[in-house]
Amino acid sequence: MDPDNQGPEEYGHEGDGPAPRQRPPRESLTPDFAQHAPALARTVRLVSGDFLLTVNPVDGSEIEACPPAERPAPPVKRTAAERAEAERTARPPVPPGPPQPALPLLARQDERERLVRLLARGRSTRLTGAPGSGRTRLLDLVAEDCSDLAPDGVVRLNGFGRTADDLLYDLFHAVYGAPLHRPDRDELLTLIGEIGAVVVLDDLEFGGAALDELLVATPECAFLLGATPDVPAPSADAGVEEVLLGGLERADGLDLLEHAVGRTLTEEESTWAGDLWFESEGMPLRFVQAGALLRQRDRLRAGTSAVDEFGVFEDAPPADTAETYELGDDVPLPALGEAAAPAPLLASRLSASARATLRFALALGGEVPHQAHLPALVGDTLGDAALGELGACGLVSPVGSRYRLAAGVPAQLEAAGYGDEAEARARSAAQHYSWWAGHPSVTPERVCAEADAILAALAVLGPVTRPPAEGEESAAVHLARTAAPAFAAGLHWSAWERALRSGAEAARLAGDVAEEAYFHHELGVLALCRGRLDRARAELEASIGLRGALADKRGTVAGRRALALVADRSGTPLGLGPTAGEEVPDTRDEESASPPGGVPAPFPTLQQQHSPDLVTHRTTPGPSRTARGGLKGLARRNLVAAGAGALLVAVLGTVVTLGATSDNDKNPPSGQVGVNPSASQGVSDDSIGADRPGNDGAGDTGEVAARPTDPGPDGTLGTSDDPTPTGAPSGSADPSDSASPSKPPSSSKPPSTSKPPTTSKPPTTSKPPTSRPPTSQPPTSQPPTSEPPTSQPPTTSPSTSDSASGPAPSAPTSNSASAPQSTTGTPSGPETVI
Repeated sequence: MDPDNQGPEEYGHEGDGPAPRQRPPRESLTPDFAQHAPALARTVRLVSGDFLLTVNPVDGSEIEACPPAERPAPPVKRTAAERAEAERTARPPVPPGPPQPALPLLARQDERERLVRLLARGRSTRLTGAPGSGRTRLLDLVAEDCSDLAPDGVVRLNGFGRTADDLLYDLFHAVYGAPLHRPDRDELLTLIGEIGAVVVLDDLEFGGAALDELLVATPECAFLLGATPDVPAPSADAGVEEVLLGGLERADGLDLLEHAVGRTLTEEESTWAGDLWFESEGMPLRFVQAGALLRQRDRLRAGTSAVDEFGVFEDAPPADTAETYELGDDVPLPALGEAAAPAPLLASRLSASARATLRFALALGGEVPHQAHLPALVGDTLGDAALGELGACGLVSPVGSRYRLAAGVPAQLEAAGYGDEAEARARSAAQHYSWWAGHPSVTPERVCAEADAILAALAVLGPVTRPPAEGEESAAVHLARTAAPAFAAGLHWSAWERALRSGAEAARLAGDVAEEAYFHHELGVLALCRGRLDRARAELEASIGLRGALADKRGTVAGRRALALVADRSGTPLGLGPTAGEEVPDTRDEESASPPGGVPAPFPTLQQQHSPDLVTHRTTPGPSRTARGGLKGLARRNLVAAGAGALLVAVLGTVVTLGATSDNDKNPPSGQVGVNPSASQGVSDDSIGADRPGNDGAGDTGEVAARPTDPGPDGTLGTSDDPTPTGAPSGSADPSDSASPSKPPSSSKPPSTSKPPTTSKPPTTSKPPTSRPPTSQPPTSQPPTSEPPTSQPPTTSPSTSDSASGPAPSAPTSNSASAPQSTTGTPSGPETVI
């Protein structure tokens, strides 16, 4: 069969059959089977104070001192055109569909003129009104009236979920053009002090000292603050004027209702509106929602009339409509209770996309997703039109550059059952935002605009995170991991911090150690940028510990670099916890730390390694130990800790080598090697310093083992200048004997052949250890002598090797590794012939 033509061979000749299939080029098939190139990580470099921050979403952000060449130019104020463009982008988007008529601002002229007069005199003013009183609408009109009062124009900010520090940076970026630059606190206050503008700040959530800090930092600005009555009042020294905003009169309420309906009210509707005014205390929002109820009633009546007149049937109402009407029935006015809480009734008469949008907004804590996300969330290509429906009914209200559910609407929808399956909808929103925020075409500024919805999804999913199934990923961890770098690059650092903390908690609950280490690293970098050095040290150390357990070398290096920068800024060396004069603990790293209690005796046998009489190095408490503490002893001890990790690895290799080379012995050493090998201290880098087995040809004589001595005055471990010759007396197994330098050594009588070999311990001398490293020359096979050890070293270099093989019964044994003896020189257990 022709590989290019899959038909039978008898067909297809002379153009009778189908045209031969074109073979694709060979290189076009390769990418389907070869390894695809990884997508490039979106890294952003920005300057924060004196630091150069590289936002790396893969291994964690890297921070370093900003080089002079990377320092940005001094920030320059925006022009009038640039300020107008920035203000336009900061407004909420216009909903799609036919434009809705703007309702007039009734009975607010006195408050409007008073606010303009106060701002013209440079007086900061706070407009206090209940939710739904029309406060935001009044602020918009006053901002238009004050557009030419200040040299820097009018700056509109929103304080929902924002602190005083956040608002200072928002004001800075609204007036100055400083992309990818976040000045430190001192530079920020200097630049903010030069701003002269009318700052319209709506939805303020703090007062008192925090508000005083904001006003003191901006002496050339006049603030128009919008707040609810439950927000703390300004301090008495703030000098802020207070303007209260109440409800409408009955006549003004009826007038507003007629504008909302677009016609004159009937007598029945006027009576109904009067009862509503009394119940709602004249709040304008209630009349806007009541006008939407009357418009829906008019459409329902028009629908039944069309059926009666023409005999045609229109689309059936939605399946979850709260009420249905038969043909020819007049639609009654809503009951007073329904008019007082109209959200369920209004929602029941909207489209399915609008009702789904309300459910998503309720699951996200009242945050309405941007209209560009609604088609994907609600599953309707025309889902963006739902925002226009909700805005016309008064169910949503603008908050900064986004929309939220209007005052009282969340509680009403919750009571009607719209909050069911909130976790599932929050999970669906989190998965959508994870994909969207990680897309390369999405800028960090766009992600920051959706910060409140993203953080709301994290707040719902974070506490309920559980370890995912195999092959799955936690939605909360993935969302925080994707959105946090975008918040950092977009300079929305309060959202960055909240995302990191939510992600760290979710990663802990999910058991994802790698992601938890990433979040702790980012929190440490953020704290370092903000000057919180203690917090930065704690977060970075936690991240390094987690990444060290995972053997994440690149992440560990990034964390250690940031931690070194913290130590440089704080003036405290790494690992130096106690102050001068206190006891300095061992500063060796985890991988290079000695066993508890010091270095044990060389190679205890398997049956003796758990003996309670094993003599190990112990530091004697007292004045001499305190005298060795401090910076000098710590610095010298760090020199030993630098190569201790390599020594431990080398010792393990030596143990394996001893076992592999002693298979021909009668008693193989591999069966007698313990788990606590000894390593000579103070050796050079090119020598592992491990004990080497000797061989004198017979294979049954022991060797002299070099044992570690007590640390000298500088806190280091070294071999004694007074090595014990072959056949030297064995030391006592009592730990108190090793701590007493005045106790004479035991008898020099060589051990009997029926006794197990003992480990000799040289007497402790007051002479400091020599700095000459021991050599690796194998021991000689000369018979042991009975001469006591002297204070001078022998002419031959002391051996640093150790033998794991047992002595021959017919020859005196050397001081190799064995079980410790009692203080009387007799074995502590049954006699054993090795």
